[in-house]
Amino acid sequence: MNAIEQFAQEVEENIKGLGADYELQALSRNWTQEVARHKWSYNFRWMDRPAIQFPNDAWAMQELIWRVKPDLIIESGIAHGGSLIYYASLMAMLDMCDAVEAGVSCDPKQTKRKVIGLDIDIRDHNRLAIEQHPMSNWIQMIQGSSTAPDTVSQVKNIAKNYKRILVSLDSNHTHGHVLAELEAYAPLVTTGSYCVVFDTIIEEMPAELSIDRPWGPGDNPKTAVWKYLQSHPEFEIDKCIQHKLLITVAPDGYLKRVG
Repeated sequence: MNAIEQFAQEVEENIKGLGADYELQALSRNWTQEVARHKWSYNFRWMDRPAIQFPNDAWAMQELIWRVKPDLIIESGIAHGGSLIYYASLMAMLDMCDAVEAGVSCDPKQTKRKVIGLDIDIRDHNRLAIEQHPMSNWIQMIQGSSTAPDTVSQVKNIAKNYKRILVSLDSNHTHGHVLAELEAYAPLVTTGSYCVVFDTIIEEMPAELSIDRPWGPGDNPKTAVWKYLQSHPEFEIDKCIQHKLLITVAPDGYLKRVG
């Protein structure tokens, strides 16, 4: 076993240990509960755009994008655009790596990779900031409900032109809406890639944290994931990711397509 393999094995054992440490996992949930009261996830930006996400999950997405090397990412929920810009910047780096390997220059206007952002309400100031951002060449925005037939049809028509697709669901967090998103977009995920469902942590948080929302314990992305998986064996939860992150808003939300 060489040094690289030895380190990888050590990391694998670390992750197994975290997965078996239920007391530490409980502490992580308690921490998440307390910082949620302060809207901790609102505090971060990517390339100057607010990204309402836990840094741990953002790092996990970077690892997945490098591993899968998608040519299309579909994201529901744009908000201020930070995550959209983040994914676009990672796609730009993949394009750059492809260009280096091919011995050619990377022209942003000729990029083949794309990030589609879906939102029922793309506010003018956010749209303008995204369109004027250096990463805009990798981005296409569609305004409309992510579950509306017209939106789904547009995305499916675009997806026909791509070979490796990754999906990120982070919009309305009710059970019904997320289940409808899964039915619409998870089938577009290519084998070996992921459909990542954010904010499954709602199921494990006190109801009081969602008192002003239409979702909460018993009605949230995690319950939708569980329901979807009952009839879709082509997906499985990649528990390794949530175990290594320990602090995540997406427990049981990293769905890998295995068939």
